[in-house]
Amino acid sequence: MRGEIPPSCGIGWLLHIDFTALLPVSGPMDRKSQIDLIGAVALTVFAFHLGFNQVVIKVTSGGFSPVFSAGLRSAGAVLVLLVWMYLRGLRIALPRRAWVGGLLSGLLFALEFTSAFTALDLSTVSRVSVIFYSMPVWLALMAHFLLPGEQLTAGRGVGLALAMAGVALALLDRNSGAASWTGDLLSLLAALCWAGIVLCVRLTPLSEVPPAQQLICQVAVSAPILLLIAPLFGPLMRDVEPIHVAGLLFQILAVASFGYLIWFWLMTIYPASSVASFSFLSPVFSVLCGWLILSEEVALSIWAALALVAAGIYLINRKPGRRPST
Repeated sequence: MRGEIPPSCGIGWLLHIDFTALLPVSGPMDRKSQIDLIGAVALTVFAFHLGFNQVVIKVTSGGFSPVFSAGLRSAGAVLVLLVWMYLRGLRIALPRRAWVGGLLSGLLFALEFTSAFTALDLSTVSRVSVIFYSMPVWLALMAHFLLPGEQLTAGRGVGLALAMAGVALALLDRNSGAASWTGDLLSLLAALCWAGIVLCVRLTPLSEVPPAQQLICQVAVSAPILLLIAPLFGPLMRDVEPIHVAGLLFQILAVASFGYLIWFWLMTIYPASSVASFSFLSPVFSVLCGWLILSEEVALSIWAALALVAAGIYLINRKPGRRPST
């Protein structure tokens, strides 16, 4: 589900959510006070998983138009999640008080992935990832003004400045391959929509709803919207081959359905802020995957922008150290 992210980016409230419904049927696991080796490996693999998914989206667009692909992904995720929630005995329907927040988050979800998938069709994975994964930056800025107790500290302010400088550097670079103002601006819009979803969850009764219900609400609302507007963006099918179908199935099962649930499961074991601190790795892996798998030309300025954004996200998400008692 897209509404969960790191401290001062809106994750503090997650500490009050009961995630036990997402645990394996074998029973709850002991919570840990810090990330151990197994946790670090799992979170690094998960960050790679998200980074690699940007390449999968790019490849899948060779067989399905971007918006149609996003719609099929949401529709497939609805079916998978319905079966999974039924088998786990989880409540599916949203309580009435959360309907407005659920509808708004679903609309933002649809706009986010219309923008993100189209951006990846127009530009390179590296450019889109640097801008798209700057989302915690914009959320931290919004939260500073809109959410009580989420004011920026000096360290997070430095992180915000670094990441914004990185985004500006990426936007100003017009010499690298497949540079597209439309793609860049759509990537930025997708990041802002992602941040908007978190604010929507924080500011409405949707925050009281378990994560699985939030996730199925977002994909259920977005699926028909994306499928209905997809013809406006051109032919739905391109040169479909098995690799494109495999890419779509990967997105449905490994990302939109169980990928986010695994993220929540990790939060039941490790501190939410520590889990979130690994988010800076996702854009790093995205750029590396685009470079290594798709042989994308990555200009020096994009590498520099990536370093600034990753450092900024790390500083924004970093848990402040406690002062020693005197």
